[in-house]
Amino acid sequence: MEVINEVKFTMPSLSVNESIARAVVSSFLIQTDPSVDELSEIRTVVSEAVTNAIVHGYRNSTGVIEMTIRLLKGREVYIKVRDRGCGIEDIEKAMEPLFTTAPEEERSGLGFSVMQSFTDSLKVRSKCGKGTIVTMRKKLKNNE
Repeated sequence: MEVINEVKFTMPSLSVNESIARAVVSSFLIQTDPSVDELSEIRTVVSEAVTNAIVHGYRNSTGVIEMTIRLLKGREVYIKVRDRGCGIEDIEKAMEPLFTTAPEEERSGLGFSVMQSFTDSLKVRSKCGKGTIVTMRKKLKNNE
């Protein structure tokens, strides 16, 4: 994995910071001249991953969310979102469409499904009591 450029940042797990995460990924990816659709899809997956960390990872508490965005050789975007929250007990179950651990908050349970549909690769690692790492990759088209 040859990294061309990279940005890392941390933020408190406050819902207001979800929009900041979208803005950061947008600003960083401007250098690639992505299509409107590509940028929209990447903003969406970042929003879903960060929202999951806020709502499910830290459940009514505040912690830190770490985000790494890399531009790789060949116009591939790598995004990692990490929390050190409660973790996911059953990743396979959590990735099922419509499954949610927060029905009282009217969550649809589609976050991982959206992330899968808008990326080329989605990996989720988690340990109960230690947190979750969501890693996504997406290859951008050539603008020629």
